Amino acid sequence: MLKINSLKKILFIVIAFCTFSSQGQTVRKYSNEFMNIGVDAAAFGMANAVVASSNDVNSGYWNPAGLVGLEDKQISLMHSSYFANIATYDYAGFAMPLDNRSAMAFSIIRFGVDDILNTTQLIDDQGNIDYNRISLFSTADYGLTFSYARELPLDGFNIGANAKVIRRIIGDFASSWGFGIDVGIQFKKNDWNIGLMARDITTTFNSWAIDEDKFAEISGAIEGQNQELPETTEITLPKLQLGIARKFVFHYDYVLLAEVDFNFRFAETNDIISNSFASMTPSAGLEFGYIDLVFVRAGVGNFQNVTQLDGSESLGFQPNIGVGFKYKGIQVDYALTDIGDQSAALYSNVFSVKIDWGIFR
Repeated sequence: MLKINSLKKILFIVIAFCTFSSQGQTVRKYSNEFMNIGVDAAAFGMANAVVASSNDVNSGYWNPAGLVGLEDKQISLMHSSYFANIATYDYAGFAMPLDNRSAMAFSIIRFGVDDILNTTQLIDDQGNIDYNRISLFSTADYGLTFSYARELPLDGFNIGANAKVIRRIIGDFASSWGFGIDVGIQFKKNDWNIGLMARDITTTFNSWAIDEDKFAEISGAIEGQNQELPETTEITLPKLQLGIARKFVFHYDYVLLAEVDFNFRFAETNDIISNSFASMTPSAGLEFGYIDLVFVRAGVGNFQNVTQLDGSESLGFQPNIGVGFKYKGIQVDYALTDIGDQSAALYSNVFSVKIDWGIFR
């Protein structure tokens, strides 16, 4: 228990100071990153290479244009954990067709760390340790998304858009509101699908409110750091995801879906292709299905140039696998990410369930 509490304290310090320091510059390479993790265990199993093929309730996240593929109302729920179960990541989505040419969806994402030990007041003015001065708090990020999709007059083209509200809370220390817009498009021709998702096209804006009294209490927690009140605005840069997918059908019962995506950021990062203007990392995924009942998935992505402790660089990547089962409108999926610890990210177990409203009729 002591080890877990220590990890929570360390994680809090990292989150708090990274968040506070992120206010020091208006535009950040990495902002609202919890909104880039992804949703749906089926997508995680394919290394998130689904922007072209997504056509269900989860399209509200991956590419809202895919919502046009809905035939009935759907609900999706997902849960996963990070950092040895210290942080939890949860998602819920609802989608429904409006008519033969349009659909809409709502979704909410929460990434949070609960019951963090606040030890900033552990030592009193006389230098004595007083455990009664320890308190607990939580830090949580929320993303609420409204999605709308419509079939275009051009044969095979669909378009969709997201309106996002971002809410971020760090105990009583600070909180923010943010707003942004995504736009997606899909094109389908025979067994080929092409998708393009543009996230934060308006540069999502976060406005922070910082409790100055609370900030004063922790401003000297680390000598020489976090001494000045940070700025209160934060801007998330746009990102693009381009995907190409194809479905192969064998003897009617066996279906193989293959997709390759290219993920772009307009900033210099550790992606395998990067310069001062933009960076790119690919991902690829496969899904093998039998009679639309059993699914096996595999994918690889998140290719990064990782700097080692000795200063050398190596190529990191994230291989994922997953399985799924679908019966009478209920689909349960599981994914294991970062098999063999090949990337800088930690492995995670992801579970999700998708329910077709038709089973209640």
